Amino acid sequence: MIRKRSITVAAFVWTVVLACKAAALDVIVISDLNGSYGSVKYDARIEKAIKRIIEIDPDLVISTGDMVAGQRIPNLSDKQVREMWKAFHMAVSDPLEAAGIPFAVTPGNHDASAYRGFERERKIYAEEWGPRKPNVNFLMSDDYPFFYAFEMQGITFASLDATTLGPLSGDQPDQLVQLGAGGDPIVTFSHLPLWPFAIQREREIIGDPTLERIYLQSGVVLHLSGHHHAFYPGWKDGVAYVSQACLGGGPRRLIGDRARSPHSFTHVTFQPNGEFGIAVYRGPDFERSVDFKSLPKEIRSPNAVLKRLDLVK
Repeated sequence: MIRKRSITVAAFVWTVVLACKAAALDVIVISDLNGSYGSVKYDARIEKAIKRIIEIDPDLVISTGDMVAGQRIPNLSDKQVREMWKAFHMAVSDPLEAAGIPFAVTPGNHDASAYRGFERERKIYAEEWGPRKPNVNFLMSDDYPFFYAFEMQGITFASLDATTLGPLSGDQPDQLVQLGAGGDPIVTFSHLPLWPFAIQREREIIGDPTLERIYLQSGVVLHLSGHHHAFYPGWKDGVAYVSQACLGGGPRRLIGDRARSPHSFTHVTFQPNGEFGIAVYRGPDFERSVDFKSLPKEIRSPNAVLKRLDLVK
């Protein structure tokens, strides 16, 4: 049995209305671990990051997509795709499973693109994760590992199937409304963000005002996203929107910033008193937390202004 290591998460604390819990809930978020198209090798920083995460021993690890490097024309063979997943499981899934840490994933465009032409990769994604269902209290699982939801310590977590630009497909919005009827706070996680964060990815978003209204009506308090390869803790109209940095290739610059976001993973701690804290640990050792004051005070785009969380009163 692994003992929890004492750590300090003091980068930011945000008050939300949460159900009473007996203990804090620690969640680590990783994103965009893939390298070049078809690659079956992972940078050494991935091993370091996973070892550090196992030291922290969170209650849950979430991946916001792009774990392997598919979505290539001409298509990769089934064998190539399977080899990529084998390498990912060896580097990430298997160590987390051995440590007894539940691992919840959501599809990325390079994992399981819903665009035409990548149906086989999407099918393989489902086959790879079907036997690796995390040991959590599922609320909705018919469409696992795409759209699904589970509960931990009074918080509902929902994976959104968001690998294509624009509004969510199918009945996902209706299912979110159904989840909101339960009254628990909701944390959503998806590959694409609702709003833009990074330069040259301004249009690669969900960008759906209807989904935002559903968030406000259903009790969504936090949306975790990937794809933009840059960390930013944002806030808009009562919902926190946190973009993850990448652990793999291609760090990007935030809108309004000059420096590329360092490789890192995010640590979210939900406290029993109804607060949650956010910290982000950067490579190469993943011991140092990024100072929020080094980030832009806000991220502006045509349809949204995201304020930095620590500046929200």
